[in-house]
Amino acid sequence: MRTSRLGVSLIAMAGIAAHASAQQPYPARPITIVVPAAAGGPTDAVARMIGESMSRSVGQQVVVENVGGAAGTIAMARVAKSPADGYTLAVWHIAQAIAPALYDNLRYNVIDDFDSIGRITDVPMTIVGKANLEPKTAIDLIAWLKQKQEAVTYAHAGVGSASHLCSLLFMDALRIKMTAVSYRGTGPAMTDLLGGVFDLMCDQTTTTTNQIKEGKIKGYAATTKARLSVLPDLPTLDEAGLKDFEVTAWHAMWAPRGLSVDVIGKLNPALQAALKDPKVIERLAALGTEPVPLELATPAALKAHLTAEVAKWGPILGAAGAKGE
Repeated sequence: MRTSRLGVSLIAMAGIAAHASAQQPYPARPITIVVPAAAGGPTDAVARMIGESMSRSVGQQVVVENVGGAAGTIAMARVAKSPADGYTLAVWHIAQAIAPALYDNLRYNVIDDFDSIGRITDVPMTIVGKANLEPKTAIDLIAWLKQKQEAVTYAHAGVGSASHLCSLLFMDALRIKMTAVSYRGTGPAMTDLLGGVFDLMCDQTTTTTNQIKEGKIKGYAATTKARLSVLPDLPTLDEAGLKDFEVTAWHAMWAPRGLSVDVIGKLNPALQAALKDPKVIERLAALGTEPVPLELATPAALKAHLTAEVAKWGPILGAAGAKGE
């Protein structure tokens, strides 16, 4: 009888504690940022620096949990089904926009099943080639590609990766086809590019900047509308004749759909404060990027951007016959 009463008392106390926690102002306990990628990569680095800064604004620890697999869809499905209480967030990138085109039986709606918190950064990308590739400039490269077409090999870090998407958009803009070489990550691909195993790659500045500066690979063009401060001598593809060409590995923060106005009202200001944090700005600069303007780091701006990206990439991936692995 005493054991039974003790069990009832413990359950009652637990219920009272949970109720008391629920009544406390948000956040009353640590917040988890789910990152759908391995630790140590660019997205993980972005999430950790943002989380560290946000923790100071919200007064609670913000921890990162890495959940990989299926181009990020395993992690994002988990986030979509988590309680909409502000304690589970996600930091992910452009892959959120292309998931509907890659997976026919996606277990969530990339727009409707999430609340947008805000965009974080747009990591620039560059078109690079092996050191002894024949074309000397971006204009020369475009003419050469139109002539050689499938005789040219290009690498990417897997279906749905930023390097894959950039390459598809590049080929679509030129109305050409090249021969793909798929890798498990940009690290092995860069190693083989340095060794001259394939011809071209489009990848983030986090991977290519130092190699271009040291002359180990050829830098042909940036995929941004303006030249890059870290590579000021590198022209844009727009300058080379591909008008309005732009693709970046943008990163953003989401939460499960249904957050209260009060919770969003704490998370978005904390995110914006992080984007103004000198330490975050310095660490992003080391990755070859910078925070987005604050007007883009809002829930409405992120939702509009994601909607436009889904519409842009769907036809491109469909025409390429790209499907998730």
